[in-house]
Amino acid sequence: MIQLNEALTRLLAAVEPVADTEIVLTAHARGRVLAGAQAASISVPSADNSAMDGYAVRLTDAGCERPVLQRVPAGRWPEALPADGVARIFTGASVPAGTQAVVMQEHCATRTDESGQVWVHLPAEIQPQQNIRRAGEDIRLGAEILSAGQRLSAAHLGLAASVGLAHLPVRRPVRVALFSTGDELVMPGDPLPPGAIYNSNRFTLRALLEGLGCEVHDLGIVPDQLQATRDALAHAAQSADLVLTSGGVSVGEEDHLKPALESQGQLDLWQIAIKPGKPFAYGRIHRAGGGHAHFVGLPGNPVSSFVTFLLLARPLLRRLAGEAEVAEPTLTLPAAFAWSRPDPKRSEFLRARLNEQGQVERYGHQGSGVLSSLAWAQGLVCLAPGQAVQPGDAVRFIPLMLNAV
Repeated sequence: MIQLNEALTRLLAAVEPVADTEIVLTAHARGRVLAGAQAASISVPSADNSAMDGYAVRLTDAGCERPVLQRVPAGRWPEALPADGVARIFTGASVPAGTQAVVMQEHCATRTDESGQVWVHLPAEIQPQQNIRRAGEDIRLGAEILSAGQRLSAAHLGLAASVGLAHLPVRRPVRVALFSTGDELVMPGDPLPPGAIYNSNRFTLRALLEGLGCEVHDLGIVPDQLQATRDALAHAAQSADLVLTSGGVSVGEEDHLKPALESQGQLDLWQIAIKPGKPFAYGRIHRAGGGHAHFVGLPGNPVSSFVTFLLLARPLLRRLAGEAEVAEPTLTLPAAFAWSRPDPKRSEFLRARLNEQGQVERYGHQGSGVLSSLAWAQGLVCLAPGQAVQPGDAVRFIPLMLNAV
């Protein structure tokens, strides 16, 4: 068995990002991976502006009553501040030249004289530059605002829009061919014969892939036959960057993926020292016209399939998509549980969530077929081989982060 860190290092070293790029509307770029760094063609804010509704004043106006000689709404370029008066100004409006501070309207008193002139009495203390947002305070002209390899979130799109970027260069989506193996699998909605199970992995994996922005080609269920498995791999590899399967990667007589892959390409990784999820496979499938597609075979047990996807397939797919950073964030948190019989050879990943005290509690039944544990969990507790846990011990917690963008 290969240890997880070594397996992940080898996986990421085997992958180059997809080369094809395209230009998309910024409004449609959420979840895509940026193909080139983007710089600001303007400063943000582009000019000094008011952070409050109030009055644009000079410091010498403190404690005085001044006439309001200008009204400055957002979106209108103001005239210079009059020497003998102040300007009524609104949040986001550019401040008039000569303004040294903006005083909140709540700190002022106003009156209107017989001629209709509005006067404002200003507080005795006014600080220099108070309530003024300086030009370039957020973004300076020419600064890099987005890095190549960034998976674009809603905040990134807003940032791009704030400097006027209507289009963004992104890598094309990773094409993934997905199929399950197993004569026992039945699709939801169909009658369930004795000994059969519904194919939950097909739905879980497709949702995980689409959450990463992949273009998914769902090839359904492949029978437990060697030739059928070979044919499925060959067909899937022709149009996919990666072929992802669940089931059939163990060592039973009905597990045909290992020999099928070796006949169609090469097997580079086989069995990882993790629990759940030991029967994980990675390799390459040769295409008839040259080149290859990557292959990832996940275990058939629902939890094992899910966990190996998160730990191994997801970083691989993120690298394939062109993301610069593929490491999952981890937290160190106190445990609210005991774990007294650790596996001496394999890293263990326990389904867990945070309680109200900020401690990590684990799901009671950690079996690899208990899919309800994943619906309950907020993340995985990572235990090193042989690591026992007592309540209060610090443990590594990996948030699931399934909807990060």
